[in-house]
Amino acid sequence: MQIRNLGRVDYAPTYDAMVAFTEARTAETPDELWVCEHPPVFTQGIAGKDDHLLSPGNIPVVKTNRGGQVTYHGPGQVVVYPLIDLQRAGYFVKEYVYRIEEAVIRTLIHFGVTGHRVGGAPGIYVRLDDPFSHALLPQRPQRKVEGQPAADPDFTGLGKIAALGIKVSRHCTYHGVALNVDMDLQPYWRINPCGYAGLQTVDLSTIGVAVSWDEAAQVLSQKLGTTLSP
Repeated sequence: MQIRNLGRVDYAPTYDAMVAFTEARTAETPDELWVCEHPPVFTQGIAGKDDHLLSPGNIPVVKTNRGGQVTYHGPGQVVVYPLIDLQRAGYFVKEYVYRIEEAVIRTLIHFGVTGHRVGGAPGIYVRLDDPFSHALLPQRPQRKVEGQPAADPDFTGLGKIAALGIKVSRHCTYHGVALNVDMDLQPYWRINPCGYAGLQTVDLSTIGVAVSWDEAAQVLSQKLGTTLSP
């Protein structure tokens, strides 16, 4: 899997480039990881609701074809776009999402932080009172009981540190994952992050982990390369 470090690039042309790469690729095209950072931008998923954009102000809003609701990208955030042929890799979309989340969890472990999954809400979360605690969350994904409706996600005591948004076209993936490293988090208060009112967003810096963007990008890229391998 080839890793391309794009540096800081505008979101819209990067999005267009992902679409073009995916449309042009063949069964022999090698998979790639695009690693980058974006200037401030809100991106809206295909089913995104405008009422989740509370006060975008001077930050542009770009509508996309990924899943999910609105999120924010900005300096100090590592964004990785896996461009993978799932048919060739030998696993399906649900496992693909699980593997991306696992790569983020392993990245956080590298920096001494415990990341958690929350039932019904893709992404990775940390305990606000103790980001280094290994105790299991009561909100973790549970086996579904037949006949019972799925419970709404519970974010009590949690902050979101990584967001996922994916698109699969002809069994090939684009869009990806964003890990918050050292950001201005204020823009998250201008939206309902991922469609959840009041969901708190954190980064490694605010939970006491000092790490450079370059180091975080290198570790996340390596973990993704390993976990997404066939």
